Amino acid sequence: MNLFYGVLWGIVGQILTFLQLQGNIKWNWLERYPIATLGMSVPMAYCYIKSVEYLVKAYNGELWPSRLIGFGVGIVIFYIMSLFLFGETLSTKTLVCLLLAVSIILVQIFWK
Repeated sequence: MNLFYGVLWGIVGQILTFLQLQGNIKWNWLERYPIATLGMSVPMAYCYIKSVEYLVKAYNGELWPSRLIGFGVGIVIFYIMSLFLFGETLSTKTLVCLLLAVSIILVQIFWK
């Protein structure tokens, strides 16, 4: 259950991060709403703290799995968000990188 909650908190954090950083490119949020844009940092940080907390518990205190799973989740969420919000498709090179990120997640979850 810790693994599930860790990944879930990480997904929420990555979505908020994408919206804060790339949302500014799409909707010019920073110029129009600077305090709200910067204020998003607090819930984002909380999401990442909770994600790491649960993932470290899931792996008996080990730090590396939380970092690698977090990295992989970030890559997958970035792909999904950039596809739906920007219509950006994958090149072969980016597809290979996405598959590597998914492979990192799967190795961390299933290799005991």
